[in-house]
Amino acid sequence: MREYLDAAVFKDMILCADAALAENTQQINELNVFPVPDGDTGTNMGLTMNEAAAQLRKKEFYAVDAVADCVAGALLRGARGNSGVILSLLFRGISRRLKGMETVGAKEFAAAMEDGVDAAYKAVMKPAEGTILTVARMASAAAVEYAKKGDDIEELLDTAIRIGKEALDNTVNQNPVLQKAGVVDAGGMGYIVIFSAMLACLRGEVTAPTAAVQAGVIANENNAFDMFGTDEITYAFDTVYIVRKHEPNVDLTPLRAYLSSIGDCLVIGEDDEAFKVHVHTNIPGEALTKSQQYGTLELAKIENMRTQYDDIMAGRKAQTTDDLEKIEQELETAEDLHAAPTKRYGIVAVCAGEGIANLFKELGADTIVTGGQTMNPSTADIIKEINRTPAEIVFVLPNNKNIIMAAEQSIPLCEDKTVVVVPTKTIPQGITAMLNFDPEGEVSDIVEAMNESLGDVHTAQVTYAARDSDFDGYAIHAGEYLALLDGKLIGSFTEMPSMLGKMSEAFGDLDPEIITVYYGEDVSGEDAETTAKALEKAFPDAEVTVVNGGQPVYYYMISVE
Repeated sequence: MREYLDAAVFKDMILCADAALAENTQQINELNVFPVPDGDTGTNMGLTMNEAAAQLRKKEFYAVDAVADCVAGALLRGARGNSGVILSLLFRGISRRLKGMETVGAKEFAAAMEDGVDAAYKAVMKPAEGTILTVARMASAAAVEYAKKGDDIEELLDTAIRIGKEALDNTVNQNPVLQKAGVVDAGGMGYIVIFSAMLACLRGEVTAPTAAVQAGVIANENNAFDMFGTDEITYAFDTVYIVRKHEPNVDLTPLRAYLSSIGDCLVIGEDDEAFKVHVHTNIPGEALTKSQQYGTLELAKIENMRTQYDDIMAGRKAQTTDDLEKIEQELETAEDLHAAPTKRYGIVAVCAGEGIANLFKELGADTIVTGGQTMNPSTADIIKEINRTPAEIVFVLPNNKNIIMAAEQSIPLCEDKTVVVVPTKTIPQGITAMLNFDPEGEVSDIVEAMNESLGDVHTAQVTYAARDSDFDGYAIHAGEYLALLDGKLIGSFTEMPSMLGKMSEAFGDLDPEIITVYYGEDVSGEDAETTAKALEKAFPDAEVTVVNGGQPVYYYMISVE
């Protein structure tokens, strides 16, 4: 029986939750019904929680409220995607309730869970049932009910999780899309994973990792190799290095593709000055050589995981180097550059692809946040570019519906700048908003004009199915072309010509006058011109323009006006 949580225990609970999310990332991702490759729920929740774990490891805490405050602050800045933002809101409410508490009992913790739910519901403009909000609400209500008669925190969490699981199972009946696919809500599953891990930690069933976890792999020096032998290590060398860029806007997409072809567990983090790579490979020298095409190698650490396994199994501590600490320090983002205002208005745009980024800059965007589909930027990423923008008032264009909430979280965090988020959901909407930006106007007039312009543009997208799915009457198979118009599925196709024919039919209802075809990094200029000619033939009165967007994931993004 446990009646109180202290700082050390609560810290370990969060670290275990972070590890559990990492282990279950793919399982949660696979619950996403819509098969479009996007910033999936498991990935976004896991990366968001990673921020909290990273901050917790930096210091010791002597009161529960300090742990909760650290977690809430890290989640707020590290939130990625809508699921990450909601997760941060849940813990923000918990933190507020625990303020001033050195230890916390069952009643206080139950009330904190309830406050977290209240904070999340209030912040979501149109809260929907059958989501993480439902699961969290039912779980917290069960915790509050238990706390009226019991004071065992383990029993409290056990009760909350049991009711939360029942609510999770019922999400399939509350959401028609989930019901048709026969799956439960991904965010709700993430919530259950988090609190189940926290309970397991309390019961001593799991221990907090001593090192960071990432992408489903626990890098704990005590147990990282417990579950496999050296014959299961496909790529032997754990390779980490930092490269100082030759130029700020260098496109690392080709490097990312190359490293993926020679290894796994690839993670690349970057800012304007440098990028850091983590990859498992059998040819680390070639990885370093290839990367030096993009800049100057500064630090590198290469460890043989087979040797590490042998050492650990023999009871010996794996060797480390002084460079490890230096590399971990470099991994953290350097202090943000705060540009002093030299003008009244500035614009930050979120996008991926060199061509699209250049277009936004040509239209007047001051800074670019690299991100979009599959790589939703965090609130901190957005704040960094807001701070770099030399303006008093900064307009942010998220250009993706899954990034809007993360962008909105930056508003209260930028004390020296006024931030205005224009809710652009696609790249074409963002470009249209830029074209309707009046640098001489008043803020209210600018916002009104930009928002009104969003209704004048329709966005078609062509990508591939990330997984098999039965969605909206379509039997979709992984790898097929997916065509969408304003977020709604037009169909799933094995051949591009048939896809273009169906898309043209959908465009016919819009009576297009201007069509702009942005083609991605996996499409040749010749193929893009062929696509444009097909659209010109279908709509001879429309003006059709082709732009090399260079965007990943989406073969085409087509603006229809």
